[in-house]
Amino acid sequence: MSLIETLGLKALYRLDPETAHGLAIRALQMGVTPAPGPLTSPRLATTLAGLSLPNPLGLAAGFDKNATALAGLARAGFGFVEVGAATPLPQPGNPKPRLFRLTEDGAAINRFGFNNDGVEAIATRLAKRPKGAVIGLNLGANKTSEDRAADFARVLARCGPHVDFATVNVSSPNTERLRDLQGREALMALLGGVMEVRADLARPIPVFLKIAPDLDDAALAEIAEVAGAARISGIIATNTTLDRTGLRSPHHGEAGGLSGAPLFARSTRVLARLADLTGGEIPLIGVGGVATAEQAYAKIKAGASAVQLYTALVFGGLTLVKEIVTGLDHLLARDGFANVAEAVGTDTETWL
Repeated sequence: MSLIETLGLKALYRLDPETAHGLAIRALQMGVTPAPGPLTSPRLATTLAGLSLPNPLGLAAGFDKNATALAGLARAGFGFVEVGAATPLPQPGNPKPRLFRLTEDGAAINRFGFNNDGVEAIATRLAKRPKGAVIGLNLGANKTSEDRAADFARVLARCGPHVDFATVNVSSPNTERLRDLQGREALMALLGGVMEVRADLARPIPVFLKIAPDLDDAALAEIAEVAGAARISGIIATNTTLDRTGLRSPHHGEAGGLSGAPLFARSTRVLARLADLTGGEIPLIGVGGVATAEQAYAKIKAGASAVQLYTALVFGGLTLVKEIVTGLDHLLARDGFANVAEAVGTDTETWL
């Protein structure tokens, strides 16, 4: 990490976390953040549900909710970028404060509640996206919607022509009863509507499903079955957790979803369990607690074709992207893998 980035992070830590996040987005817009450009090698280049990625490290949804920093993020070294979540109508989200740093735990708690500018504004920005980058959108539902399942399809219909993939997000803990959509019947109906819209797009794109880390084995088996029946393109494991075991920060009792280091083991176990349940038939994206090349590698060996991160950037800055990608390249070379795909699922047993 450069001296400038170190000083910048220290300055941001003095601010309210949501204010600091807004300034980070502004820095990306102004082009004053690390911009190594595409990071790739023959070992790192891979495919995910038909998408050609320069490397398997992606940015998780939530960082750039409104797709306002696409150019800066496209130059930051990620293999792919996911923005959103977007809902049909703009909504302010939950009352502030709603984002908390848990520095002692390398974690964060948020209860944003799908705050975003709405699908029309976000679609307009996505239509002007930088060329060459792989960019996807997290689909959400309005809190006051009478038909939340239809909201996901509406967002995809409007934004699908402008993105490379879309994610159905039924796993945020911050919109009341949203996680109820992970049940078999509700999920089948929701995914059916989304996949109908996908089929009507001039360029059908991969559709992923993002799930919670707090599901038991029976629920995971049900989701794996539904995902296969709906023919979705992949599963993202996982979103934030409601668990608070072992936290030391004074903010540990705040309501919302916990992300960051404490989520790593829990989310990786869910990932490995899904890899076992699906038998490699459905691509998996591992997210939750990734802060090092070794952790990204562990997710891949547990069954992930690609990984995502977000919270680690709060503590490590964007320089972390290059550190993880180059470190992953070295780990693959060390273990004799010619490419990422060869390493996928080679060590699920550790986590089962």
